Amino acid sequence: MKKIIVTGGSGFLGSHLCEHLIKKNNYVICIDNLYSSNINNIKHLVKKKNFQFIKQDITLPFNFNADEIYNLACPASPIHYQNDPVKTIKTNVSGSLNVLDLAYETNAKVLLASTSEVYGDPLVHPQNETYWGNVNPIGVRSCYDEGKRCAETLFFDFFRQYNLKIKVTRIFNTYGPNMHINDGRVISNFVVQAIQNKPLTIYGNGEQTRSFCYVDDLINGLVKMMDSNDKITGPINLGNPYECQINYIAKKIIELSKSKSSIVNKPLPKDDPLKRKPDIRKARKLLNWEPVFSLEQGIINTINYFKNYLNLT
Repeated sequence: MKKIIVTGGSGFLGSHLCEHLIKKNNYVICIDNLYSSNINNIKHLVKKKNFQFIKQDITLPFNFNADEIYNLACPASPIHYQNDPVKTIKTNVSGSLNVLDLAYETNAKVLLASTSEVYGDPLVHPQNETYWGNVNPIGVRSCYDEGKRCAETLFFDFFRQYNLKIKVTRIFNTYGPNMHINDGRVISNFVVQAIQNKPLTIYGNGEQTRSFCYVDDLINGLVKMMDSNDKITGPINLGNPYECQINYIAKKIIELSKSKSSIVNKPLPKDDPLKRKPDIRKARKLLNWEPVFSLEQGIINTINYFKNYLNLT
């Protein structure tokens, strides 16, 4: 039985990862300060003998023995990470330093959940791991974008300087059950609006594109990355290369939820990327990983989750 720490473990991705690791008979320590996550996401795990929840801010030093550490702690929604930008960058920088120090002290393998936001508003399409990105270092999104870029730097400096066993993944748009109801991201926004027959809010003209990965596929990719050969450090893109316009997503969600919602357009937020699509050839080759869930099936699962959450079934 491996002892595994998951920081941000009660968040959207973290809760799914904890559940996956518990089912694989690991001992999981979930660390979360509950800033933007929901304790109800892991409520069913708390009674299990091989699960431990600790309310802890990773910007403060902590000390637990572990074989592996997944560092997922950081708000990923613009609404949440822009609410306290200084806290966001502290989580990415000071938090990552604390995680890396712990990994060094315990000789643990450590994985960083980085983000496609390190590519900024990309000038290369699709985005591959050799692209250095087009990021505004002083914009409203910089606390997250540059915070994650600095976290990647720290991980690779620990690898080069201390020979630490690191894994760096760059996560593209992911969706599914356990998303925050006020997450502010595209699919959760649209689904919550659609099932209540409220207007769907599109920012900009809706012609910007995204590539959406269902959460089960993403978790599978994270675990495959952690379990891969120690020589595979990354960074490796994890996401679904199926690219579609935001307008299409809105119409598909209205159709699948049988909603009576209309669509309204609002101004595009500053520094919002116009295109986002992962090049996942590296993940296919090195991890034998690619998404298997269709967009339609993933949306249906997400609709059912939010209907249950809002008691609309």
